[in-house]
Amino acid sequence: MFESIVEYFQSIDPILAALYATLFTWFVTAFGASFVFFFKTMNRAVLDGMLGFTGGVMVAASYWSLLAPAIEMSEGEGFTKVIPAAVGFVLGALFLFGLDKVLPHLHINFQETEGVKSPWQRTTLLVLAITLHNIPEGLAVGVLFGGVAAGIPEASIAGALTLAIGIGIQNFPEGIAVSMPLRRMGMSRTKSFMYGQSSALVEPIAGVIGAVAITFFTPILPYALAFAAGAMIFVVVEEVIPETQQDKNTDIATLGFIGGFVVMMMLDVALG
Repeated sequence: MFESIVEYFQSIDPILAALYATLFTWFVTAFGASFVFFFKTMNRAVLDGMLGFTGGVMVAASYWSLLAPAIEMSEGEGFTKVIPAAVGFVLGALFLFGLDKVLPHLHINFQETEGVKSPWQRTTLLVLAITLHNIPEGLAVGVLFGGVAAGIPEASIAGALTLAIGIGIQNFPEGIAVSMPLRRMGMSRTKSFMYGQSSALVEPIAGVIGAVAITFFTPILPYALAFAAGAMIFVVVEEVIPETQQDKNTDIATLGFIGGFVVMMMLDVALG
């Protein structure tokens, strides 16, 4: 099954493949958001466990799918070989740090907004918080497909698809994490769903941008892979982990994190 999917993606343009892969990750977010049609609330412990799982997937993907290939494809030995990954990683974290300070948003379990002051409603700010989360995810998938388009040996369709599958899996609870709070605020099921799925619409955009950028500027691939990894780690440490620690479900969230890490590690090694 997976081999046939890989063969299909190998037969189409890599930029189109990046679009299809990130549309898949968006679809999984929409699937998670659709649960608002069946439930008004979700057990907080379950949601914290799922968010912990999300964090584990993102950390594992950052290393196995992004940092390790970035280091492997860099030239030189010792410190020279790791410099592109280190520089890209720091730039990615700083990029998300900058967006976090500028773009108004509201995290799920927090009352105070972050970013510049804005008259926007809480619903919009909540969606923007998850949108920030999704930018590096779409970028990571697109950059890998861009590496395939550029003919980089360390970049493979199988690896890019594996990353897309992992991100898709962790997007499921993200869709729930947006739509359920909106429903609790009194928003209709349809509007809650629309806001929930729209938080991931940035992923196909970021994916195509990443793929096109690498196609034209191939030498930046190691930096770009590490850039996506740094942005994802920033999101996990600044957003995902603190959100799971607000209630008394820290152990559940931690076990969820470990589970997510193991699942993504196994996916990348087995399929990538």
